[in-house]
Amino acid sequence: MNFVRTILPLACFLLINSVNAQQEKSKNFTETINGSTLQIEMVAIPKGSFTMGSEKTAKKRNDDEGPAHSVSLDEFWISKYEITWEIYNLFVNREIDNVDKNNKAKDINVEVDAISGATIPYVDMSLGMGTSEGLPVANVTQYAASQFCKWLSAKTGHFYRLPTEAEWEYSARAGTTTAYSFGDDPSQLKDYAWYYENSDNSYHKVGLKQPNPWGLYDMHGNVAEWTIDHYLPEIYESRKKKTTSPVEFTHSTYPRSVRGGSYDDDPEYLRSAARLGSNENWKMRDPQFPKSKWWNTDAPFVGFRIVRDPKVPNEQEINNYWGD
Repeated sequence: MNFVRTILPLACFLLINSVNAQQEKSKNFTETINGSTLQIEMVAIPKGSFTMGSEKTAKKRNDDEGPAHSVSLDEFWISKYEITWEIYNLFVNREIDNVDKNNKAKDINVEVDAISGATIPYVDMSLGMGTSEGLPVANVTQYAASQFCKWLSAKTGHFYRLPTEAEWEYSARAGTTTAYSFGDDPSQLKDYAWYYENSDNSYHKVGLKQPNPWGLYDMHGNVAEWTIDHYLPEIYESRKKKTTSPVEFTHSTYPRSVRGGSYDDDPEYLRSAARLGSNENWKMRDPQFPKSKWWNTDAPFVGFRIVRDPKVPNEQEINNYWGD
């Protein structure tokens, strides 16, 4: 079955309580989704600055990681775990759309019926790795992940989106300056990540390894994670030594930036500074024409986690964040 709904014109979005949301004291919270018993644990990330990228002397460094530069960010929330199949399928199946939305004060008001629905996949998009409880969703496109965020925003009244590259790296580093959040020694990865050496060629339930210093799980390995940003290998070269809240918007499908490395990667690709750009090969076996905007057929190593932004942006930025 294919659920298709007309997208609400952007001008019809009613943004409310934005000032109150910005002033809300940051603390961890659990997001509930009316009509479901499933929840999403959100971790408060403090306002601060960090060095994004890596120095030329860093081991296994790639050219797209430099030059290292200072980035300042405002506070936000990020999901403790990667989004799982059972949570994502609430969006795919759309069976709870008509259940009343959360009735508390809202940051943003979006009509859930006006949000396009993802197609039901025609094959097992887990490629045999499973979709049972706790397993991270994978093989979804960056557009699909963004539309999930839009749907979740409509259901909860909170503004959700994918993280920017800068927010992702800041969260992954969690105040550290080493290659990984636990240090520079890749031999310790087995305690924090699922990767090529210990994954048995499959992703695993979220949260089984140790978290980083800010309480986030699977920032290294398991599935790699979508960000908002256009992947530009030389973008750091054009930035000032100190920059604030950088993000590279694009309406192009490829390449988009992916972070964190996956169960199928070697240790160097799981470093906090490591970057990857998406490409058309992730849909190589897709028989549809045009190819699906919702599903990949050849990227079971890519999933996502979400950010709640306390600052509701302007209408154009919302369009950029959600990919409308």
